[in-house]
Amino acid sequence: MVDVCVMSTTVDTNNPYQWFNLDVTSWANSGSRDLHLDLRGALTPGARGAKDALIAAMRDAVRSGRLAPGTMLPASRTLAADLGLARNTVADAFAELVAEGWLGSRQGAGTWVVNAARPSPSPRLRRSRVAPVHNLMPGSPDVAEFPRSQWVACTRRALAHAPNEALRMGDPLGRPELREALAEYLARARGVRTSPESIVICAGVRQGVELLVRALGGPIAVEAYGLFLFRDAIAALGVPTVPIGVDDDGAVVSELDGLDVPAVLLTPAHHNPLGMPLSPSRRTAAVEWAERTGGFVLDDDYDGEFRYDRLPVGALQALRPEKVVYLGSTSKSMSQALRLGWMVLPVGLVDAVVDAAGGQQFCVDAISQLTLADFIAGGYYDRHIRRMRARYRRRRDALVSALTQFDVGIRGLAAGVNLLVTLPDGAEPEVLRRCGEAGIALTGLGIMRHPQADPDLPDPDGLIVGFAAPGEHAFAPAVSALCAVLEASGL
Repeated sequence: MVDVCVMSTTVDTNNPYQWFNLDVTSWANSGSRDLHLDLRGALTPGARGAKDALIAAMRDAVRSGRLAPGTMLPASRTLAADLGLARNTVADAFAELVAEGWLGSRQGAGTWVVNAARPSPSPRLRRSRVAPVHNLMPGSPDVAEFPRSQWVACTRRALAHAPNEALRMGDPLGRPELREALAEYLARARGVRTSPESIVICAGVRQGVELLVRALGGPIAVEAYGLFLFRDAIAALGVPTVPIGVDDDGAVVSELDGLDVPAVLLTPAHHNPLGMPLSPSRRTAAVEWAERTGGFVLDDDYDGEFRYDRLPVGALQALRPEKVVYLGSTSKSMSQALRLGWMVLPVGLVDAVVDAAGGQQFCVDAISQLTLADFIAGGYYDRHIRRMRARYRRRRDALVSALTQFDVGIRGLAAGVNLLVTLPDGAEPEVLRRCGEAGIALTGLGIMRHPQADPDLPDPDGLIVGFAAPGEHAFAPAVSALCAVLEASGL
């Protein structure tokens, strides 16, 4: 049976031939497969040219790749009936296409596509991405170690036990199962003080920041060195960012006193990219500023779970839950592709953030939320973090050992999945160029500096090197390639 849908605005049902005096879109259901056939010609039964129009449409479908080699076609009798054409017209079209090499046919086996023609590849855009040989990009986990079997098992279990309503548009805060699991985990692992009712699920920290900016307005204070993706996201909303200084004690929060801003975005547990924690006195000063001015501190805890040499620095949120927003995600711990993040909000901000999101949970699918809830509740998340923490520490140590032979500084060792390699003044552009030529993907320090940063703020040259991204087999070659670049650069 072939189902044909003809797109038309006005059809005279007493004149069946009118159906074919229009551009026709045919959906041919051959067995268990749908076949889309775009028939641009005017197919009038009995009229000359119908066979040529059908042949042209079939050639185009094969040439463009819409009909892949091996695709089975409907029988000529069936397709002819649905198109209102004579069977001989369709059979002759098929026979000509077989003769030309577009189709194959055998009695009893049907007709199928055999021509492997594909459209010419589009010219490469000037700045299109090419996969690097060595991936040392910061902020990326080793996705080869993604716990696939456990994740699949958790998905099956979560779906088996999920109520039907979980598969509808539900709570705008996110699935309650995930919020409950996160409330327990964050309290235990990061010292966060919260309840499920104060947690909003989002599609990563970037989206969380966007929602907060919509809810709070601006401008937003940010660290003078920080992730440019957040600056870009905030700017895209038409909201300016105002940089505050950074020194060895972290963000210079005293500079907030001279600003009229509703919020400041900080990385207090492990500064991104310079690597130091926010000092205890400045942690206190940040929350006191928020209390004094009515503002909020946005605590981006992007890699707080990966601390190697001493006890983790707890979340700033624990000092003043009513004035600090805690932000986290699975991007550094599991995979950036999951797009699973969370905001722990002061009670007074929950409704405003939900309104900013459109009053519904549009961005994170319920099945992923249910799976992560089961993954956390079953202890799999804890085990994965501990396993990867041990692995990343070994990699960090190996990278540091390899770099000690060069005239570079190394910062940010205590935590995270990156470290900062400081270079002699003026060396960054040349080293980045050589890294590109060697197929090494990493990030220069310069891009992390705010365009409006104080000119008196030190402006060192450096590389941000991720040691988590390569697979286990690729890590040593990536380190060797980086060392070769540093040697060739005279360092």
